[in-house]
Amino acid sequence: MAGTWQMQQKRSSASDFPPPSVIHNIDTKLVCQEKQNPNSPRPQEVHLTRSIQATSVADSSVAVPTWLKIQQWAARAHASEWGFATAAYQIEGPVAKDGRGISIWDTFCHLEPSRTKGASGDIACDHHHQYEEDFDLLSKYGAKAYRFSVSWSRTIPQGGRNDPLNEQGVSFYSRLIDSLVKGGITPCVTLYHWDLPQGLHDRHGGWLDVQESQLDFERYARSAGRHAPGRSGTNDLSEAGNSATEPWIAGEAQILSHVRAGIAYNKEFKPSQAGQIGISLTGDYYEPWDSTDSRDKEAAKRRIKLHIGWFANAIFLETDYPSCMRGQLGHRLPIVTEAEFGLLNEAEIDFYGMNYYTSQFGRHGEGHVPDTDYVGNLDELQHNKQGTPVGEKSAIHWLRSCPGLFRKHLTRIYSLYGKPICITENGCPCPGEDSMACKEAVDDAYRIKYFNSHLDSICKSIVDDGAVTKGFFAWAHLGEFSTISQDPVVHQPKNGLMDMAHVSASHSLITRP
Repeated sequence: MAGTWQMQQKRSSASDFPPPSVIHNIDTKLVCQEKQNPNSPRPQEVHLTRSIQATSVADSSVAVPTWLKIQQWAARAHASEWGFATAAYQIEGPVAKDGRGISIWDTFCHLEPSRTKGASGDIACDHHHQYEEDFDLLSKYGAKAYRFSVSWSRTIPQGGRNDPLNEQGVSFYSRLIDSLVKGGITPCVTLYHWDLPQGLHDRHGGWLDVQESQLDFERYARSAGRHAPGRSGTNDLSEAGNSATEPWIAGEAQILSHVRAGIAYNKEFKPSQAGQIGISLTGDYYEPWDSTDSRDKEAAKRRIKLHIGWFANAIFLETDYPSCMRGQLGHRLPIVTEAEFGLLNEAEIDFYGMNYYTSQFGRHGEGHVPDTDYVGNLDELQHNKQGTPVGEKSAIHWLRSCPGLFRKHLTRIYSLYGKPICITENGCPCPGEDSMACKEAVDDAYRIKYFNSHLDSICKSIVDDGAVTKGFFAWAHLGEFSTISQDPVVHQPKNGLMDMAHVSASHSLITRP
């Protein structure tokens, strides 16, 4: 799940889609933690690029590059904000530089035995040193916006509301934003992308302490509002958690933290910065496995409600969790108090940020239901009863290209919550790409087709269905360090607009995280 606090700066140009200036994101990810402070040397780097010639959209015989497809869509949809997205731990590198503290991702990636096959974000894309070069690429593509995340541990190393601010970390992000603004690119800043400071986890369990985490995050959000947009240790494993209850506690903490940050922004910064506030949520769309079976129809609807409504009902509708979720979880789901409803009503939320990658079929389940179940005993499948796949395969088993269902998802979300939509993440890795030679891998026809079909679905949802979509961010700008959910943590196959590679001392080519 993801929650986003976004501020939009107003411009003088007349546009139906006012541009976002700063996004702040909250994503839920519960992992096992251990303290360690890695400091790896940076290898020599080789950039893989290709010669690109702009062509007409009408000429389908010529492969049009991904960035140009997105640019053409933006013109068709009158979307003033389009660009690419990344996240701090996945691209920055230098995890111990300039006073940065340890995050739970640093800890997780250095557990022994390794859960990540030895991979980590210690180096990643070395964006910390090379952001200006990376932004030159954005300018080359004509991108209008760039969505990135701030590392909480880099700005407040221990994370707490009474802990000192790291001026070196603040200065880094200030320079980064200045570089974007100088290039005419709107900065969209994700405030939290799963990388909780390890100090907060050690101090009070992080998001599992609902009251403490709200106050810590509110201070962090204020520091970002004040500094970011100001231009118009041990090796022991942590104690095992309780997956039957803790996700819902962490979710409650993040909903309330997002709301507090939004209220603070509206009161203290919005009058001068003219921004907007939103939340970004990750969620698939579901169709019934058997379209004639009422139980499968209900299962598909229920899965969407629980995937999205967990956060969206409170944020956008100021209501309780979905009734099916309350019925399924019972006492495990926190009770929303009158005071908390008051906070929800006070927060002004302007748009819905959507992270979308794929869709699935939902089937009523008949098997044993574990204590951790919250979706009401259903199976998630990639083929329906007739054996028809939900979409074309990608390099990841759970991600299939489903542009038609993406359109349904857009229309449903806009109809249900009534807020303009910003696509904050969308993308895919190409099949077989991780084993291809470098020159073959950069010729990503599959990815071009994926983006083209999904951008076309956005246009159809706007023109034919009446949905309002204000912007689009492709994931990702660079081939970043990442993980695949439900699998052992590994490097993703290439999914960046521009992939990179490292050359080791022996001159052998290895995938750049």
